[in-house]
Amino acid sequence: MRAGAYAAGLARRQGCRLLAVYVGQVSAGASMYAGAAGALAQASRQLADELAETVLGRAAEAGIDAEFRPVSGDPFTELTRIAEQERADAVVVGTSEHAGHRVVGSLATRLVRAGKWPVIVVP
Repeated sequence: MRAGAYAAGLARRQGCRLLAVYVGQVSAGASMYAGAAGALAQASRQLADELAETVLGRAAEAGIDAEFRPVSGDPFTELTRIAEQERADAVVVGTSEHAGHRVVGSLATRLVRAGKWPVIVVP
């Protein structure tokens, strides 16, 4: 939410359009069980709907031209694809809260290493 607020403030100050992207993903273990995968997909859609309502409502209140785009898949792949497709000026993400990302690399680190856009990481 902090990354979204930062991005909205940046868009407002710069007079730019805000594209908020939610990437829902189903874990490999859950995808083995049809019932679990279906329940997780439904929960992801519900969360995306709630986020869309919040993002678009707050953007309208602030006078920001905003779009909310829910997608499914790998966060790095999807954010990279959309940023390239939309010719993004910058990518704003929050820091990872997963301990394993210190070893494997967080989404933010992977985006920075891609070196295609300025990446702003909000704690």
